Amino acid sequence: MNSAPEINKGKLPRHIAIIMDGNGRWAEEKGHDRLFGHLNGVESVRNVVEGAAELGVEYLTLYAFSTENWGRPQYEVSGLMELLVDTIKKEVPTLNKNNISLSVIGDVSLLPANAAAELKEAINETSKNTGLSLILALSYSSRWEILEMVKKIAAKVKNESLLPENISEEDIESALCTSGIPDPELLIRTGGDYRISNFLLYQMAYTELVFSNVKWPDFRKKDLVEAIADFQSRQRRFGKTGQQINNNKSG
Repeated sequence: MNSAPEINKGKLPRHIAIIMDGNGRWAEEKGHDRLFGHLNGVESVRNVVEGAAELGVEYLTLYAFSTENWGRPQYEVSGLMELLVDTIKKEVPTLNKNNISLSVIGDVSLLPANAAAELKEAINETSKNTGLSLILALSYSSRWEILEMVKKIAAKVKNESLLPENISEEDIESALCTSGIPDPELLIRTGGDYRISNFLLYQMAYTELVFSNVKWPDFRKKDLVEAIADFQSRQRRFGKTGQQINNNKSG
């Protein structure tokens, strides 16, 4: 069995985002209903969140349910919502024990009332924690977020509190769901697909992408560490040349 790679804890990505893909296919391969995969995926969430907190990652965003997922079969959507409520109830004590705060991005107005209530209570109960910030993307899509951002800025222009020629990147960023949160430096997608599926499109302008063939129910801390090691092996240039980056490091 291969040991986990060494990573530099002084150079961790501040913000890691994960597209948790492959639950349904994992279950179907084992002859089970898709919800069986989602149920087993909860253990992966628990393990990876714990791993990120132990490493010292500051922000972890999990793409839990997209706007497009509302179009899935009703039994699966209902089952996912019930699983969400049950999981949040069970995990709040563990989040508090590990000093993890919870927040959410997305159109939560679409969530069932009981799910929204449990989520709100969990956010309040963990709000004073100062360790890892765990962010759930629920009923989220990046195109929806960008549309909402445009509406907010258009309203400011309409009421003349903001002139069109003065619109800045800061204005855009402050109108996004992720206002106050640094852009993700690392995106991990599990399940073997190579796309970003309408997730944090604006925020991922310079994010390093790691695609894993491991389906989400099998993804564990060691896989997270491998992705971070891959991230740390790359040179992040932000439009500059490699020589410029090296000169800045040696200067």
